[in-house]
Amino acid sequence: MIGYILKRIGLAFITLVLLSMLVFGASTILPGDVGRSVLGPFATQESVDALNEQLGTNRPIVEQYVDWAGGLLKGDLGTSLARQVPAWTLIEPALVNSFKLALVAFLICVPFSILVGIIAALRYGRATDKGITTLSMSFSAMPEFVSGIFLILVFAVWLGWLPVTAQADEGASLPTQFEYLLLPAFTLTLVLLGYIARITRASMIEAMESDYARTAHLKGLPPSVVIRRHLLRNALLPTIAVVAVQIGYLVGGLVIVEVLFNYQGIGSLTYEAARQKDLPLLTAGVLIVGIVYLVVTLVADLLYALLNPRIRFGSLE
Repeated sequence: MIGYILKRIGLAFITLVLLSMLVFGASTILPGDVGRSVLGPFATQESVDALNEQLGTNRPIVEQYVDWAGGLLKGDLGTSLARQVPAWTLIEPALVNSFKLALVAFLICVPFSILVGIIAALRYGRATDKGITTLSMSFSAMPEFVSGIFLILVFAVWLGWLPVTAQADEGASLPTQFEYLLLPAFTLTLVLLGYIARITRASMIEAMESDYARTAHLKGLPPSVVIRRHLLRNALLPTIAVVAVQIGYLVGGLVIVEVLFNYQGIGSLTYEAARQKDLPLLTAGVLIVGIVYLVVTLVADLLYALLNPRIRFGSLE
């Protein structure tokens, strides 16, 4: 186990290094410059050039990356070029906000999606199964901004049950924050419903057709006991890997949802950094998201191996 974990950590380190280099390289094709973003559209070109010279953004991209990576080795994520504050002071509250939204969405999406997948499997081949499969995959194929706008119109504008924005006032109570996060959480539930429900349904059907399920039925066990003690324990194992991937998405892949609902999370912060061509903040944000994603997937792999005695770490490598 220790060797497997060390190998995964080494691969994760290489992945993060390549990811940071890719972000820096791709930023060269982004339009605009930091000086213009800071000074505004009415500043003279001489002022913009002077600020870019002061910030060092007119240096070669390789030189900028080496300076940023050297600071990172000392625990410094760099300084935001557009706001002139340490990148971590901007990333920390945004990351906390993203974790809050991810937690609410997780608590709603995962149990509901698993339940839907189980119901579809138990009604395999019937109208209920076909209806659930069609609707869940249709929702997953729908772009986030479409489902988000639809939910805003229905629950915020027409019915007035929920707030339009996801950003509660500073110092708001936990129930109030939860209320503000419901609409984006529902949007994410619609997006992820099809993926989780489909895997759960397929795994559940496979478990229902297994020999141990037939044996349990032949012993005269009630269907509820067979489902709870035998089918779910085995059917939910493949769902762990899918859920882990979705957790990484819930933390760092919410750019559209956070911008749509005016939520100050890591996704919207990274988007603003890219729009302003703020390389240190952009790369630091992507790096933090990458770390979260890799940690979550590593924990999921270990949990899957521990729960399934048929899996050996050697085979996972």
